[in-house]
Amino acid sequence: ITEGIPKQGTVHFCKQCERYLQPPGTWIQCSLESRELLALCLKKIKASLSKVRLIDAGFIWTEPHSKRLKLKLTVQKEVINGAVLQQVFVVEYIVQSQMCEDCHRIEAKDFWKAVVQVRQKTLHKKTFYYLEQLILKHKLHQNTLRIKEIHDGLDFYYSSKQQAQKMVDFLQCTVPSRSKSSQRLISHDIHSNVYNYKSTFSVEIVPICKDNVVCLSPKLAQSLGNMSQICVCIRVTSTIHLIDPRTLQIAEIDGNTYWRHPFNSLFHPKQLEEFIIMDINRVHEKKKGAGAGARSTKHTLAEAWVRKTSELDTDHQYFCCTHLGHILNPGDLVLGFDLANCNLNDEFANKMNPHNIPDVVLIKKSYDRTKRQRRRNWKLKELERDREAPDTDDERQYQDFLEDLEEDEAIRKNVNIYRNADIPVESDTDEDGPPRISLAEMLEDLHISQDATGGEGAEM
Repeated sequence: ITEGIPKQGTVHFCKQCERYLQPPGTWIQCSLESRELLALCLKKIKASLSKVRLIDAGFIWTEPHSKRLKLKLTVQKEVINGAVLQQVFVVEYIVQSQMCEDCHRIEAKDFWKAVVQVRQKTLHKKTFYYLEQLILKHKLHQNTLRIKEIHDGLDFYYSSKQQAQKMVDFLQCTVPSRSKSSQRLISHDIHSNVYNYKSTFSVEIVPICKDNVVCLSPKLAQSLGNMSQICVCIRVTSTIHLIDPRTLQIAEIDGNTYWRHPFNSLFHPKQLEEFIIMDINRVHEKKKGAGAGARSTKHTLAEAWVRKTSELDTDHQYFCCTHLGHILNPGDLVLGFDLANCNLNDEFANKMNPHNIPDVVLIKKSYDRTKRQRRRNWKLKELERDREAPDTDDERQYQDFLEDLEEDEAIRKNVNIYRNADIPVESDTDEDGPPRISLAEMLEDLHISQDATGGEGAEM
């Protein structure tokens, strides 16, 4: 009764993505000896099974690397005078390798349908290091054909416009930015009226990073609760977080507001100077001005006398208000910008009353960098991308980003931090040292070694 049913067949399998071909053109994910794979194999001989009744079907175990799948089938058929005959037989399938279309595109590398060009016009790459960690955490890099690093940004290549659009939407939710898109006609089939386009999405991130000193326009400063025009950027997430170092007043500016009232950073991070705290007094009560907005509860207002470490042989001191009163003590080293002796080239700063411009703006406390690197018992993962030649400045900027993570808990919540097993664990109760990440915030990095599975051909 099994006459006419083929006892051999072929199944196509893509090695790259580990999917099976379901004719005519669908690729599906199936594990060995699964119901999905059984259904796929039975469809191959469905036509010839129409004359008999299928009672049972199952896999016979084969070596995983043998490229063979064996099916044990039980069929019944009615023969002479209503007698029913039952028979068991085996169908063997040969697994043939064939690359699917998606993997072809990935291998070709240049076969992309859409590209997302992310740019930020700054000298510092802090925002991109932060973006990289967000993309890794939300697994948005899995659909990319290729990631290419450019001197002022990243390019993400995709096989479909929808995936690129998804990336643009994600970027607009995570960093203050604006985007525009264009498309180029590649080919056009006049018979079937099919158009083939390549799409380009351009995403521009606001050119403001953490620890920048900015000068707001008078109109924007007034709308934010009569803030001082000169503010410090303490964080960049989906909005720009600003603090007024004179009053601790805080404000958030989203991308739309920024592009309506754009402002620039007054200094580059390389222009940071080191000061030493000569004397500091915490200000407990500061009268709120008319229409003032919310104040930061995480910072403490203080008045400080500081001196440049490069001018220790002189008696020249500077007076300033700072938002870092909770971590600064006399004798501490602190990084800041000297506004009294600099040439400000900013349209809003030039129009300001000189009495409203502070002499010095303190940014962050200075710690011993080599000691911090030695004690850092955690690490981050990185995106696989086509890199430009590594620069010593890039390494310094990456260390700055790692220090920002240690100092800012709000940014840390959005980043996957992994424990570095090579560095011994020290106690987290070191009060005098620089801020550190607690063990509770770290994830264990998963390592699957060859020994764990016993290698190829071993017993499971």
